[in-house]
Amino acid sequence: MTHTLPDLAHIRALEEALHRPAVRRSRAALEDLLAEGFVEFGASGSVYHRAEIIDLLVEENGEDTAELRTGDYRLTPISPDAVLLTYRTHRIEADGSQRHALRSSIWKWDGSKWQMLFHQGTITKPFAYD
Repeated sequence: MTHTLPDLAHIRALEEALHRPAVRRSRAALEDLLAEGFVEFGASGSVYHRAEIIDLLVEENGEDTAELRTGDYRLTPISPDAVLLTYRTHRIEADGSQRHALRSSIWKWDGSKWQMLFHQGTITKPFAYD
């Protein structure tokens, strides 16, 4: 089966699905979005593997009251079956605390759908959106 590289809107939609509490708490949705072999280098400095991050996310409780702003999305092809998505986040907690991060994800084609293979969040200084 042949496929074409996805456009930014498609990969961005998949990425942003992972920001939503309903998706983060759904084991089936996470297993569909995260590839076998998935690894995350968290903004906290921790390293997470697929099974571990799925277990952590489905156990999140309570409503997420933080506001998450995203921007500066860019999509770069890295092979016929993989793309690199980069973007910035600005998270504002209910208590007013804030965290800015640079984010990068590698999405790969598994033969039928795009799945995230790698993600990294890196804390950064505050930035302004265009």
